[in-house]
Amino acid sequence: MLVKLFWIVPACAVLTLIFAYYFYRQMKQASEGTDQMKKIASYVRDGAMAYLKQQYKVVAIVFVVLTAFFALLAYGLHVQNPWMPGAFLTGGFFSALAGFFGMRTATHASARTANAARESLNGGLRIAFRSGAVMGLVVVGLGLLDISIWFLILNAVYPATAGTESLVIVTTTMLTFGVGASTQALFARVGGGIFTKAADVGADLVGKIEAGIPEDDVRNPATIADNVGDNVGDVAGMGADLYESYAGSILATAALGAAAFNFDVGIQFRAVVAPMLIAAFGTIFSVLGVFAVRTREDADQRTLLRALSRGVNLSSILIVVASLGLLRLLNLPNYLGIWGSIVTGLIVGIGIGKVTEYYTSSTYPPTREVARNALTGPATVIITGLGLGMISAAFPVLFIVIGTIVSFLFASGFDMTNLSMGLYGIGIAAVGMLSTLGITLATDAFGPIADNAGGNAEMSELGKEVRTRTDALDTLGNTTAATGKGFAIGSAALTGLALLASYLEVIRSGLLRNGDTVIQLQNGAEIATSSASLTDFMEYFQVNLMNPRVLAGMLMGSMMAFLFCGLTMNAVGTVAYRMVEEVRRQFREIAGILQGTAEPDYARCVEISTKGAQSAMLLPSLLPLIVPIVIGLLFGVAGVMGLLVGSLATGFVLAVFMANSGGSWDNAKKHIEEGNYGGKGSPAHKAAIIGDTVGDPFKDTSGPSLNILIKLMTIVSIVMAGLTVTYSVL
Repeated sequence: MLVKLFWIVPACAVLTLIFAYYFYRQMKQASEGTDQMKKIASYVRDGAMAYLKQQYKVVAIVFVVLTAFFALLAYGLHVQNPWMPGAFLTGGFFSALAGFFGMRTATHASARTANAARESLNGGLRIAFRSGAVMGLVVVGLGLLDISIWFLILNAVYPATAGTESLVIVTTTMLTFGVGASTQALFARVGGGIFTKAADVGADLVGKIEAGIPEDDVRNPATIADNVGDNVGDVAGMGADLYESYAGSILATAALGAAAFNFDVGIQFRAVVAPMLIAAFGTIFSVLGVFAVRTREDADQRTLLRALSRGVNLSSILIVVASLGLLRLLNLPNYLGIWGSIVTGLIVGIGIGKVTEYYTSSTYPPTREVARNALTGPATVIITGLGLGMISAAFPVLFIVIGTIVSFLFASGFDMTNLSMGLYGIGIAAVGMLSTLGITLATDAFGPIADNAGGNAEMSELGKEVRTRTDALDTLGNTTAATGKGFAIGSAALTGLALLASYLEVIRSGLLRNGDTVIQLQNGAEIATSSASLTDFMEYFQVNLMNPRVLAGMLMGSMMAFLFCGLTMNAVGTVAYRMVEEVRRQFREIAGILQGTAEPDYARCVEISTKGAQSAMLLPSLLPLIVPIVIGLLFGVAGVMGLLVGSLATGFVLAVFMANSGGSWDNAKKHIEEGNYGGKGSPAHKAAIIGDTVGDPFKDTSGPSLNILIKLMTIVSIVMAGLTVTYSVL
């Protein structure tokens, strides 16, 4: 029963990947510049690929163990869907593939961006942004392709013509490949974040403060490791992260659609494919948006931001119009209300991005205030940055709250008792927010490419005018990277809410698999499991605030956010300590480094970051896999629901705070380097570097990893639903 419209989804996926390849080939045709520029680019590229190869070896071992575990649950204990092990592997594979392609592009693009900046600012912007677009388009293209393949396979096994229950099985089964994607994303984010920030801290503290040499100076032993880290953390890590968010929002909404419209198989099918089609149209509009980004030579930061916003806004307007026509064509009940939910999601995403831009860009007062406080030393820089981050969390939370309520009301027809339709609205709002991810992620991946281009220009000793242009792109990249992190965190919140509702649908499947065809409510009434509402399940499992299992789970969820951040922050500190000692040793023992007559041992610094990141990432990355299983076995469904609510609420706020504080400290340093408050080398500059060093693991390791933590614990809980309902102690 595959309607013809569905084939738009795989067609758009393939077309998007073709455009990604086109932009990649276009970038490769540009010149890398001088021999020195090519040499530096090759150092970074080789280091990044060596790190990624080592990381994939570690992750492969974890995947083999987890696949065996899931196979035991499916074929030994029969508490898991038999398709789960395969779905888990494909999710992880496509997530890793997206990160690999994005990083390969970024490492080839940085020198070409610097070389293009020798001619014009617009030339540098064009190469950097379109190279970032490769990452964005690969993520959405592979995501839709993976979804399409699994939808076709499972529809062949569980045809929709067999009844409404088939699509419920199909959609809840497809949710499970999110475990593979989330697991790979967390390893990429945590490992890459530890690598890059350890190198960054070592390069800043010893090179810039102690030795007094410029950032990205070729004499700094840690500078190549720093540039490698930008790619493995902010490109490969972010790509894997948003791949999972993108796929998770589509699949959660499809599952909620199967549940909400289970009264008619035709309408149910259209509700299931609606989020896939919206995402498919969004990929094409993202491509059009990429072509719209350009700027003039005398552009300041506001003009550069407007240039990027032009592409994002064009894509958003097109998806608003197209989604209305699509929902009308699908003839879904209350299609205008569902469209209102999509628009709400888009507005919330744009709103969070604008708030992040305001609090992290040196164009606006908050970050300039942090820079001004550097005049009195590092303590006031840190205090002001922390306060700014805390205040900045207020508006994104308000946007998510308003967006959640409004999207629920629109889809439910302003009937708060219509829970299934309202939850479908929340899910499709997340799809709306992520529908233009192709171009939104391009603005994020642009950041590390521009940063590396600046490093290449510095190390290649290009002219002052070139460095001015790359600095302008780098500062813009800091803002777009912070905006991208805010967007990723906001999308994680809405996706997490949709997945939370999907969890109860998977619980239904687990009960039916165990032969529990009837559930008994507190008042003694018996209801068929297959027709029970979400409210019935909440009552059956006693999911309420008076249940100590729920409260225990909530506290554990909140604790997980802080424990995770503590582990990743300390990991950065530990590896950074080794990096600082190594850079000091090289300055002390290798004669001629600071005079420029001897070359530092770059490989040793890359090796320290690689080994440190690989060993330190295991514990924080495995915790979100283990804790939901333990809580489920101890406290049952009620405890798991509490765990997920606690982690979502605390993790979201904490992530916004950390990302915005870190982004503000970074751009405050850049603002001083532009000649304000004494400029480079001044006491204010050194104070700002300290603040930036503190903010590095905030914005690039712990903060952005939290949104994966939220989703991974939810996805693991969904996958373990059968185990929870069968073997829970309480």
